[in-house]
Amino acid sequence: MPGAPDEGRAAASDRLKAWRGGPRLGTAYYNEYLPDPSRLETDLRLMTDAGITCIRVGESVWSTWEPRDGEFDLEWLTPVLDAAHAHGIDVILGTPTYAVPPWLARSHPELAVVRKDGSTVPWGGRQEVDYTSELFRGYAERVIRAVIGRHGRHPAVIGVQLDNEAGLHLIHNDHVVGRFRDWVADRYGDVDTLNRAWGLTYWSHRIAEWDELWAPSGNTTPAYDLAWRRFQAELTADFIGWQADLVRPLVADDTFLTTCIAYQRPAMDDVAVAARLDIASGNAYYLSQDAMDLEREGAGGQWYADDVPQFVLMADRMRASRQEPFLVTETGAASIGPAWLTRPPYDGQLAQAAWLLVARGARLVSYWHWHTLHSGAEVHWGGILGHDLEPGRIHAEIAAIGRQFAAAAPWLTDAEPDADVGLVYAHDSEWMMAFEPPLARGADADRGAYARIVGAFGRAAVDSGLQVGFVNERQLPDAGELVRRFPVLVVPGLIAASDPTLETLVEYARLGGRLVIGPRTGYGDDEGHMRLERAPAIVGPAAGVGYREFGALAEPIEVVRDGAVVGTAHGWADGLQPDGADVVLGYRHPLFGRWGAVTRREVGAGAITTVGTLLDRATLADVMTDAAAHGSGRDAAVAAANAGASAILAARPTSVTAHSLTGAQGRVWVVHNWSPQTRTVRVAADAASVLDDAVHRAGTEVELAPWDVRIWREAPAVTASNSHVV
Repeated sequence: MPGAPDEGRAAASDRLKAWRGGPRLGTAYYNEYLPDPSRLETDLRLMTDAGITCIRVGESVWSTWEPRDGEFDLEWLTPVLDAAHAHGIDVILGTPTYAVPPWLARSHPELAVVRKDGSTVPWGGRQEVDYTSELFRGYAERVIRAVIGRHGRHPAVIGVQLDNEAGLHLIHNDHVVGRFRDWVADRYGDVDTLNRAWGLTYWSHRIAEWDELWAPSGNTTPAYDLAWRRFQAELTADFIGWQADLVRPLVADDTFLTTCIAYQRPAMDDVAVAARLDIASGNAYYLSQDAMDLEREGAGGQWYADDVPQFVLMADRMRASRQEPFLVTETGAASIGPAWLTRPPYDGQLAQAAWLLVARGARLVSYWHWHTLHSGAEVHWGGILGHDLEPGRIHAEIAAIGRQFAAAAPWLTDAEPDADVGLVYAHDSEWMMAFEPPLARGADADRGAYARIVGAFGRAAVDSGLQVGFVNERQLPDAGELVRRFPVLVVPGLIAASDPTLETLVEYARLGGRLVIGPRTGYGDDEGHMRLERAPAIVGPAAGVGYREFGALAEPIEVVRDGAVVGTAHGWADGLQPDGADVVLGYRHPLFGRWGAVTRREVGAGAITTVGTLLDRATLADVMTDAAAHGSGRDAAVAAANAGASAILAARPTSVTAHSLTGAQGRVWVVHNWSPQTRTVRVAADAASVLDDAVHRAGTEVELAPWDVRIWREAPAVTASNSHVV
């Protein structure tokens, strides 16, 4: 693994033995925040009662570890670690480098992050510091060695979290801009090559010497910005890798290294960061109450999911960071965020969220946090215990989840999520669209346009009853492996695409895959140029379609099938001109009416569906369903192996989802009713409850209560001892 000793995956796997079994519950626990720290034993007993077997400690309190420059207080955590070990609770110990102490900020104001506009980030929150600075790293190394050196080999410590939610700022400090110039020079070799690659003839931007490369604060060139964003993401990955190299010799061989990833950070490439770790982990926040009704559609673009499909996709993206099981180091308990965002979950929603995360590969569901804080910026961020520190409804519901996890553990050991559709995500395209967004939000450009586009197609997959498996564009395997893993592959908004990537997509379709490409895909290259050839490049000739004109849509326009209006297009429209493809949907519009909105063409053993716009939710779901069913060349065995959850329900109301995992004990299904209403499903195959002795035979109708979740497995043959058939 990059940034770690060359031990190979086998050694890394040995460090993760604690996460190979069934799912576990955890919580962030900060005894040092409590008005009465002497209640440690009470807290740990209540955790044990709730089935919590892992706590996260220590990452937010550098000024407690080192109250003055060079003066350390390391023993305050020892009673917490000792007591946790005595109660059988494992500990993830954090390095405290994301929250710098006031003495450091005061002594070295030059460490403050410089923003694009030249202002500095004032001290008083967190993550205000330029962590690329060698001066800062000297202080950071000292506190890391002190804390991890003292506690890293404690028997309770099974893992170390490196920093926390890194990548919050694009750092414009002078020395970072200087490093960027060196980074560019190293990659392009000479200025003439750079001038050609970035198209710097435009507006007299050609440079003659490397020191003429201007600062990013004044940049207007797309290719420059793409390089800058890649560079900034490398700085974040380098910082986490640097910490990993420091920590590894200070802990036991079986101690894993991770970090808590906030996926929306502007300087975050989760795949690059996760490559430096033993296991990926991160935040999985969602807005509860009515936002978790599957029929609702949220606004998106937040640090939390505000509808069910966004939450599903959030979990799938976390798994994609390493294409392996992951840890949820933070998710909501009583509520998330500030007072105005307080939404205590309805009864049952905590279990729904926990099981959704497990269904998509989470080995740990850890709540932020144990108790609601009495001071600081997060006093309304509801914990498992409220301000009175007494167990109530939230504690009881989490305890019930703990019992469910324990009952399900034998069936979930080493189980891996199934996937019906691969959804390609690409940081380069995300960054290009942030620089010049194709979508608006109100009167302003939407810097989160890429996430909106990907989210729309992901939502359509969820609405179609398909299970999603994210795959980062940097992780794309060869076409044959793609076909084996994903019967359907969806590639929306891939504006920054290399020729090999586009060629792999075409070959995927030829080998039998059902490829769906969305708007803007194949329009630009991986340097940030708009391509010379007709769009969509490389994919277009195989898909039997191309376009020369496109436009941002100020208002929704009608979409037609065989002359009848079936839905609307919004946000963006590529004017698709068929050249061998069938037009599935068109526009009713004085200009766009001459072009296609959706086309399809069989290619080799597969098919390519081209979607040139963002469709309303129901219409895009219909397109996704049609695309998934289209194509005659799929190998039956591969199709059956990927049938996943879709095989368990013969009748599925629109508010119900089914996800599946497959392990040594067979397939397990997690069935949700994301609705305040009772729903009825019809079981398509024999299934037995993992949590009780109920058996549902094929054809049986089962009622799901409001906000219900059921955990089923492949049913055994009916015998006298297991004949409780529902």
